[in-house]
Amino acid sequence: MHRNGRTEEVRSLDRAWLDPASGVLLWVDLAAPSIPEQLLLSDTFAFHPLAVEDARSDLQYPKIEPYDGFLYVVLHGLALLKKKPRFATHDIDFFLGRHFLVTVHDGSSRSIEELRAQCTRNHAVVGEGPVALFHRIVDRMVDRYFPEIDRFQEELDKTEDAVFENPEPRLVRRILKDKRDVATLRRIVTPQRDAIGRLARREYSNISAEMALHFRDVYDQLMRVSDETLMLQDRLTGMLEAHMSNLSNRVNQVVKVLTVLTTIFMPLTVLTGLYGMNVPLPPFPGGDDAQFWWLFGSMLVIIAAMLVMFRRKHWI
Repeated sequence: MHRNGRTEEVRSLDRAWLDPASGVLLWVDLAAPSIPEQLLLSDTFAFHPLAVEDARSDLQYPKIEPYDGFLYVVLHGLALLKKKPRFATHDIDFFLGRHFLVTVHDGSSRSIEELRAQCTRNHAVVGEGPVALFHRIVDRMVDRYFPEIDRFQEELDKTEDAVFENPEPRLVRRILKDKRDVATLRRIVTPQRDAIGRLARREYSNISAEMALHFRDVYDQLMRVSDETLMLQDRLTGMLEAHMSNLSNRVNQVVKVLTVLTTIFMPLTVLTGLYGMNVPLPPFPGGDDAQFWWLFGSMLVIIAAMLVMFRRKHWI
């Protein structure tokens, strides 16, 4: 609660503060709200039932909806979980009025937690108004995307090196998982960008020209994130194609070696088959002891001649 230039943290809500004439600016943060706390939305603030129902649901995609007296906004921030997909997100529901801001989330929002800690030390956090406070939260949420994208790109560099240096079959699973993570991020960022764009264009009366400029900056950042997801998707697609090409080349190399061996052994098989029959054949010069060595030498000559021919034709 902000009143007379000071911000105080209170545990209960006085209905008189909801009157714009009271001069009170309110930020009501509901972190993992219980059922009695959820009743604040429908009973105390008297928000529209559809907006309240959306706020109570576990997951909503980013959107912005105007209602009588307030804006209902759903945006996503990166989730702080130990075991999660790389770009797992959690949604934050905002009820934005002229003198109040109500936030509803699961309690894992780092951006809101940081601003709550600053409120009593920096009175301007709430004192500048609900729209400015809303912008502060959104700006911090969007800023957290970039370090995670940078770390993701560093891991892609390692995967890319592995594709060309050690193209193991298991790399396909890693690349497909990364593509799924990027697709998840893009599925969230695109509608979020569009929602912020509507604020930047001042489609709503409670967004001032000054705040529209600030939201335009956030919109530009989301455009950058959206462009990054497109480039990441293209990069991963190229890595997957390169990896499959490398695997195909390795298979071709193996097949070529086996084909060369088979081709070399074909005349040797004929030669040993002929001299292994119980049919008299013209003998090689020398006695019986020399026949084996003549036959063995002939095989070596045939192998050498075929290898020379293969080499000259650049087959090996």
